Amino acid sequence: MGKRKLGALEKVEADLPNLQHKIRRDPKSYVEDFRAQHYQYESHREIFMAAPSSATDTGIISLRDLIDFISHVADCYPDITKDFPQQLMDMLTQHHAVLEPELREKIVTSLVLLRKKEIIDSATLLHTLFPILVSTSSKTLRALLFQKILSDLRSSNSKTTNHKLNRTMQTVLFNLVTSDRTSSKSLWAIKLTRELWKRQIWTDAKAVEIMKETCLSDNEKVIVGGVRFFLGGDKEREEMEDESSDDDGIDVARVKHQVGINKKTKKKARQIEKAIATVKKKERKKNQPHPLNFSALHLLHDPQGFAENLFGKHLQNTKTKLNLEQKLLVLQLVSRLVGLHKLHVISLYSYFQKYLTPKQPSVTSFLASLAQASHNLVPPDALEPLVQKIANEFVSEASAAEVASAGLNAIREICVRQPLAMNETLLQDLVMYKKSKDKGVMMAAKGLLGLYREVGAEMLRKRDRGKEAAMSLRAGERKEKRYGEEEIGEIEGLELLEKYKEEERRKKRLEKGLPSDAEDEDEEEDDEANWANWNVEEDEDSDDSGGWIDVQSDEEIVISDSEDDEPPAKKAKQDGDNNENADNDKPAEEGSEEKEKKPTNNLATTRILTPADLAKLQELRTQASVNALLPGAKRRAQAQTNSARHIDDPLTAAEIEGLAALSAGKATREEKIAHVKEMKTDRDEHKSIAARRKERKEAQGKSTTNKEKARKKNFMMTLGKAKSKGKRSLVETRRVLKAHHERQKKGGRRGNYG
Repeated sequence: MGKRKLGALEKVEADLPNLQHKIRRDPKSYVEDFRAQHYQYESHREIFMAAPSSATDTGIISLRDLIDFISHVADCYPDITKDFPQQLMDMLTQHHAVLEPELREKIVTSLVLLRKKEIIDSATLLHTLFPILVSTSSKTLRALLFQKILSDLRSSNSKTTNHKLNRTMQTVLFNLVTSDRTSSKSLWAIKLTRELWKRQIWTDAKAVEIMKETCLSDNEKVIVGGVRFFLGGDKEREEMEDESSDDDGIDVARVKHQVGINKKTKKKARQIEKAIATVKKKERKKNQPHPLNFSALHLLHDPQGFAENLFGKHLQNTKTKLNLEQKLLVLQLVSRLVGLHKLHVISLYSYFQKYLTPKQPSVTSFLASLAQASHNLVPPDALEPLVQKIANEFVSEASAAEVASAGLNAIREICVRQPLAMNETLLQDLVMYKKSKDKGVMMAAKGLLGLYREVGAEMLRKRDRGKEAAMSLRAGERKEKRYGEEEIGEIEGLELLEKYKEEERRKKRLEKGLPSDAEDEDEEEDDEANWANWNVEEDEDSDDSGGWIDVQSDEEIVISDSEDDEPPAKKAKQDGDNNENADNDKPAEEGSEEKEKKPTNNLATTRILTPADLAKLQELRTQASVNALLPGAKRRAQAQTNSARHIDDPLTAAEIEGLAALSAGKATREEKIAHVKEMKTDRDEHKSIAARRKERKEAQGKSTTNKEKARKKNFMMTLGKAKSKGKRSLVETRRVLKAHHERQKKGGRRGNYG
């Protein structure tokens, strides 16, 4: 029996993969063989741990093969291999700097394999690998560890979110960043957090707090990495989501068709099952509610304190080590925070004073940041000197067209967010540039004009106000905008739905032969039909209710579905009649004021919107957004007045430059010709035989024939010969033709005697 075991042992040592497959099939029958291999592993490990740097190549290869073998079958013998994971972790932690690269990689992959077999948990694996990732100097080992840590976090959160593991890892990264703010090791926290944020594995405020601390670091690379996350992390996440949603997956019909043509096998059947399961899984994901992916800037706990700390530490501090490009990134983040959350960092605006000059490098980025930092709660006294300086430095007759258009665009972007930053004299002066010969300057000035026709037409000259603004000012419909005044929140696009419903009512009345201002009696029936399309369990007690119940309220509150009803005007008129001291015109004025005060979109206050109404509202919004993009002065002016259009989206330097950014890349005529010649392909392969023969003759220095010379001869030189040709007699013509025929017979003038 002992001899048989020894022979089997020698055979097993030579064929570990074969033994591995046998153990997987029947662990109990090969327990002694596994013990023998485990004993060999223990011997090699003790030798290696005694002298890691002086280990032989043979010993390293044997140890590597044995580690691979035991890690694959460790789940079959948990009692024998209970110390195996800890031994691998000790070996990697203590000697990762001197381990042979292949052996080191094998230990890491074996630990990951043990994690997949659930012999060790994710927290143990990450606590082992992450300190080595931060401390090692090996580039290959860092790449391997980063990839394994990332894949383990992804797999742990694949089915459900592993909150415990995520909190543990986030705490480790947070402590890494805050423990030493001068070290560059925090870059690994940035890389991990940004990658997990992009893949929507970490979407909570704790991940944002980690990146917030990196922005307040003392290391330049760490600061830039954290700032770039806030400026571009959400865009990366959206791009990743778009790429995953564009994936069509497996075509089930195509797979079934191929299986029907080819030979039917179990493998093909499994492929069909897998394809069907994949399609069903994607359908379930489509039907699931969309997750609320909040922006990183919205998840900040204290945006005011964060903006003040960033500005004070990296921009106001004279001892900062950041260069101009890095300062610009920090400034963009501070301005985004101020504009998005409507913060008050008053010293920020005085900081811009020294940079608002055309000679300043990257001045358009400074202008864009200033516009982003403006909002309707910024005191106009803080912005008005900056607008005046931009106008003095950039917008003048002596300035270049690119400079003037950039200045006008910057002023307009500031005034979109805070219209009170402009004074009347400066506005009327800037609007005069609408007559400029340069297209960029002209369009920038017209953009400013269109903006103030909507938000401050009284500041413009009468000839610049336009028809609509002048009429609304004359009627008193527009109020002067005051500092800190907020508009009343309403449902977006509700006025479109109300207008659509009114038009539908008018059409129905005309079809029935009723006057257009008659009341619609079938409105309740239409509402019931709309609600019937929505599958909702109705209460049995509400079955006898024939529709909406009209509730009579106090006399002061009048609820009506029709815009044509005028009870407020009548009430105003009665009040005017009862007042003995009132003038004759006063009742009419009060009635008009009541009409003005009456909300235009009373739909939300008088009715509950049905699902059909909501679907139509979405359709009307989409149509309105498409119409806003079409050409037209009125639509452009309406689009320009939206002060919240850049709150979530950043303002770039290219938008400040305007048309100058497009025209800056224009080349001269010579450059265009040179570029065309460079782009032309070699056309030798398309040339005719005669052209190739001609090139070959020219290369050999041979002359051209008389026919070719005659073709290039001046027309006036050939005119005499052509005239004499027409004056030939019949005898002379016969002689010339006969001579030509004879020459052709003998092969030309020289003859063909060979």
